Amino acid sequence: MPTSARPLRRDAQRNRDLLVTAARELFAARGLDVPLDEIARTAGVSSGTLYNHFPSRDDLVDAVFADRTATVVQISEHALSMPDAWGGLVHFLERVCELQAADRGYNDLVSHRGPQPTPAGDPAHGYAMMSRIIERAHEAGVLRPDCTLEDMVFVTWGIARTVEATAAVRPEVWRRHLALILDGFRAPAAHPLPEPPLRPDELVRIMRELC
Repeated sequence: MPTSARPLRRDAQRNRDLLVTAARELFAARGLDVPLDEIARTAGVSSGTLYNHFPSRDDLVDAVFADRTATVVQISEHALSMPDAWGGLVHFLERVCELQAADRGYNDLVSHRGPQPTPAGDPAHGYAMMSRIIERAHEAGVLRPDCTLEDMVFVTWGIARTVEATAAVRPEVWRRHLALILDGFRAPAAHPLPEPPLRPDELVRIMRELC
């Protein structure tokens, strides 16, 4: 490859890094609806440069939150390593909700996609990890038997709204909301539910409509 091409590669990487940094800061402060042109201006590059690197908003979102998805993988792995199955489930949900509370953009992302550990990577692997967290709690008899993986999205949806509504007044009150939800998940608290759980295909349809 000609030597003259090398500075262009460095410039391209620099522009990409500037765009990701600007998007991360704006998403964290204001959510995922920040105009892409504003992100380009904040990064000090043209809108054309942004679209060359990130043809769609989803491409930019995946790049910005790659570190978050890696963190959720680590959270999932730690939850599965804990000897107490209930503790592992609680650890997973608490840590994901902490990420939501700390970053408005990630809160928006989770409310639209769910707490998938690898939305831009291998979704089957992420699904399997979270399924195993639920299975362990069922096997230990600590999670109500009619609770499914699809029910976990209700947690992130509910906490997302609580985080959004209370951040300026009581930024930690989402923990109370989560504790109330978790008590409803405990096996001794189980009562017959009025509706069957969402099927995986139904959840996929809902997520598509939210995006």
